[in-house]
Amino acid sequence: MSEPATPSRPLAPERPLAPEGFIADCRARLGFDLLARTWTAVVIFGLRQGPRRPGELREAIGGISPKVLNDTLRRLEDDGLVEKRRYAEAPPRVEYALTPLGQTLLGPVEALGAWSVEYGEAVVEAQERAEERAGQRAGRGRGR
Repeated sequence: MSEPATPSRPLAPERPLAPEGFIADCRARLGFDLLARTWTAVVIFGLRQGPRRPGELREAIGGISPKVLNDTLRRLEDDGLVEKRRYAEAPPRVEYALTPLGQTLLGPVEALGAWSVEYGEAVVEAQERAEERAGQRAGRGRGR
């Protein structure tokens, strides 16, 4: 039997993953907060095959406004996950690409996507049942 895989860079011993819950500066919480942002995982996944211009990325994603995409790309750039490449052309051209750090998030994003494919229908069904229960409760409240 083979040894379990170990991370290429061990966690710093002075900062355990979650010593007593997910405190504000916990490293696990940082990752959860990062991926909890509405468009982060979608944009990272959209850049998985290489650099893209904003219009190409927006078309590939669908349903994201230019402003929201721009804000998301700027935030990911500030986080060190995406880099902006400017080309001195007329008209000027800009592309965005994942940094090496951003590429390390592809595994977790793809795992979440695989989980969604496998279990997404069960989640949607649970949400629909919850909506039905809420509608039934609201209907009972009107008759009083």
